[in-house]
Amino acid sequence: MKYSRIIGTGSYLPPRVWTNDDLRAIMDTSDEWIQQRTGIKERRWVDQDSTTSTSDLALQAARAALTSASLSRDDLDMIIVATLSPDHEFPGAACFLQAKLDVPGIAALDVRQQCTGFIYSLSIADQFIKTGMYKNILVVGAEVHSKGLDKTTAGRDVAVLFGDGAGAVVMTGSDDASKKAPRIISTHLHADGRFAKELWIKAPGSGDAAAWLTHEKLDAGEQFPKMNGKAVFVNAVKRMPEVISEALAANGLTVADVDLFVFHQANLRINEMVAKQLGAPDDKVFSTIERFGNTTAATIPIGLDEAVKAGKLKPGMLVASAAFGSGFTWGSALIRW
Repeated sequence: MKYSRIIGTGSYLPPRVWTNDDLRAIMDTSDEWIQQRTGIKERRWVDQDSTTSTSDLALQAARAALTSASLSRDDLDMIIVATLSPDHEFPGAACFLQAKLDVPGIAALDVRQQCTGFIYSLSIADQFIKTGMYKNILVVGAEVHSKGLDKTTAGRDVAVLFGDGAGAVVMTGSDDASKKAPRIISTHLHADGRFAKELWIKAPGSGDAAAWLTHEKLDAGEQFPKMNGKAVFVNAVKRMPEVISEALAANGLTVADVDLFVFHQANLRINEMVAKQLGAPDDKVFSTIERFGNTTAATIPIGLDEAVKAGKLKPGMLVASAAFGSGFTWGSALIRW
């Protein structure tokens, strides 16, 4: 049987740091207010007057991941990009990234599962490799949130959460079936569309009788994300430990067997509660939200790369990852590093 494994990681964060005090200058908020509710101290945003796009950040992370994997762009068979902030409404960001990598002809796919996008993308790549259809797949999570946020007091509950960034992994096929062999052990995906409007952007879209985007919709702020924070929190702290437990049970493992937990970075309070419910010790939970905020589809691959760089993630370790986000969607992955 064919397996897939991660052989390289990479990430890229825009150089400009926006602290909580920086946000205080443009909206009614404070460092204490933000940290108390989210755990976030700072985030990275692209130059707001630049043309820097999601695929530009993805390109930097992809190049780093290819270098880490000791592969060239010509070794790739497929590109998967998870994002909710593509360069344009269409075509997908993966096509723009493909052009910038200069690898025409190979498959390029966008995954629009928001915060759970990387887990979904990892699972898709895993299946393509297991079937033998493709050998080497680049999986990227990338976001430029900052250009689409309501950076006023009216939008502060959402705007303070999100950062820009990209993370990438290179996956390849393996025939090694031994228990300790590096591989994607399993992935577990879920969704419940009944909650779709609890965290969403209403416009532009085809769901109204009017045109996709009108002056009236813009004036009403329908182009900005809206969130029912309580509903997201309640469901996230339920679903994330649930889906981690599902993955462990499916493979005859326990929380004690896990060497490192790399959760989606939406809110430090959510992750602290998830870890507490699982009984995961603090020293096994890797966090980046304090420095980078919520980079949505990019948080997990950025976390994996940061953990490698910090010496927290080493070959042979068992990694458990989970995400929850808009849709509602949630999922987990068990990885032997």
